[in-house]
Amino acid sequence: MENAFWIFAFVTALLVPGMMLFYGWLFLKEPPRDVNNSYGYRSPRSAKNKETWTFAHAYAGRFWVRAGLAALAVSVMWMAVTVSEYPNSAGRSVCILIFFQLVAALAVIPVTERALKREFDESGKRRRSDDI
Repeated sequence: MENAFWIFAFVTALLVPGMMLFYGWLFLKEPPRDVNNSYGYRSPRSAKNKETWTFAHAYAGRFWVRAGLAALAVSVMWMAVTVSEYPNSAGRSVCILIFFQLVAALAVIPVTERALKREFDESGKRRRSDDI
């Protein structure tokens, strides 16, 4: 029964990094074609026009792939240490790990918004290099 718990905990610890890698790859390879209200990186700034929409998905996709790979590596190491060192506090340890994974996953929002603000003006037009 203890092995089943460890398998469950390990799979649970890989869900957020897996989601980041999947959607990051998807945003890079097959981003939503049109601005929509149902799927994709949606914010008022990213939905200004097709160019801001495309930029936001490429930027968020790259961020999530990189952050997902880092979170995956940390998660595997974290779980390896947790299994051998802290068998009695595994549930708490996995919750702490998932909290930090979610912080990393949600960091895409301020990072992408800052990049959009840097690249585009308030109306969604790309800034010229001498405007920056």
